[in-house]
Amino acid sequence: MRKALSGFVSKSASPLKTIMILAMALSFVVADAASSMAAKSAAIVIDAKTGKVLYSSDADGRRYPASLTKMMTLYLTFEALAKGRISKNSPVVFSANAAAEPPTKLGVKRGSSVTVETAILSMVTKSANDSATALGEMLGGNEANFARMMTAKARALGMRGTVFRNANGLPDPGQFTTARDMAMLGIALREHFPQYYGYFSQRSFLYGRQRINGHNRLLGRIKGVDGIKTGYTRASGYNLVSSVSDGDRRIVAVVMGGRSGGSRDSQMAGLINAYMPKASSSGGGVLIAKAGGGNPISALAKVFLPKHDAPTPDSKPNDDAVASLVEENAPAVEETTPVVQAKRVKTTAVATVDDVATARVAAAYAEPAAELDPVSTASVPSGWAIQVASSPKQAEAKAYLDKATKQAPSVLVDASGFTVAFDKDGVTYYRARFGGFGSKTAAWKACNALKKKKIECYAVQQ
Repeated sequence: MRKALSGFVSKSASPLKTIMILAMALSFVVADAASSMAAKSAAIVIDAKTGKVLYSSDADGRRYPASLTKMMTLYLTFEALAKGRISKNSPVVFSANAAAEPPTKLGVKRGSSVTVETAILSMVTKSANDSATALGEMLGGNEANFARMMTAKARALGMRGTVFRNANGLPDPGQFTTARDMAMLGIALREHFPQYYGYFSQRSFLYGRQRINGHNRLLGRIKGVDGIKTGYTRASGYNLVSSVSDGDRRIVAVVMGGRSGGSRDSQMAGLINAYMPKASSSGGGVLIAKAGGGNPISALAKVFLPKHDAPTPDSKPNDDAVASLVEENAPAVEETTPVVQAKRVKTTAVATVDDVATARVAAAYAEPAAELDPVSTASVPSGWAIQVASSPKQAEAKAYLDKATKQAPSVLVDASGFTVAFDKDGVTYYRARFGGFGSKTAAWKACNALKKKKIECYAVQQ
């Protein structure tokens, strides 16, 4: 490729053309780096009574968690509820930072509030990014502190391959996990907080006069599935953690990096059907992690899941401690690798970690350098999308997305809203689009449904 480019560049008469060609080449390199974690899917199935790994495929490979991140946000929320620090009716105030999060979101205005229970329900069903941020700020004082609490909790639970940088799973180059760690978190949620675990089986909830439907399509369709969480960004692919019970048997299964929501769900259904019969139907009881040897949970990379909640330290981990975690888990990157700034605009958790560690992670996991909305760059789905508006104002384009989501929630339940910038006659415009459609037919069908609700649109391939 380098030879071809050098030959082409040498024949280019214009310096501008040379610059454009080099920029294109760099974008390909960056795109390859960004998609490296999503190039291969990962999966694991664990017997939740014994800790035995029934199936594993790249279970320790580093992945972007996407909205699976909210599982840890909910873990810390349940911890605060159990310890009486907050109640289900405590108000969760939405800061400007929380209210500005991109969809999917509950859409609470700056300064307004909802109850803790409403925030929980919006996260387990709609996967609301604004609610996750608001809860994180409430529990941690600010998003950066809460991310430190999340990472500290992950270590306390034995999740060695995970670093959290925000409360909602929106793209951050320094935030990563593994399928094994997500399975452990799924088990911990059920074992440590059975009094709150029922939230994960919620398929919809009423917010005001609006019925908000959930994203987990396996609930009510696959026997025994009682949660837990879906997740998607362009970089992560389609993720899903499922807890399943059948009589005396219980498993937790994880699929990460699916190419579409449908294929991910099909893979999960196949794993459940294949490995549920192999789970233990006797002994074990609840998943217990005692200090003594011979515990079956040692199958989880010899990491013991505490029997009870592992308390979050009262003193938050400092920046140096988190920096060492990032450095410890950072992939090996050649020193000559060009560093591309992550496309996340607002200051995310642990902004003061060691610059070298951050740069190395950013170089390996940076998103393609494209003319996309900086807030949503890594969330832009590939494949087919629906465009509903175009505006010279980005805020206005986002308003179109919010309006369409409210007018047609059932049509856009699995779609991801984003904006794409483009120039015309020296003016920057923003296209308002919904992505995540696996085919042209699916996009057209959704667009026709929107038109019936008086929402103009057209399908376009990304």
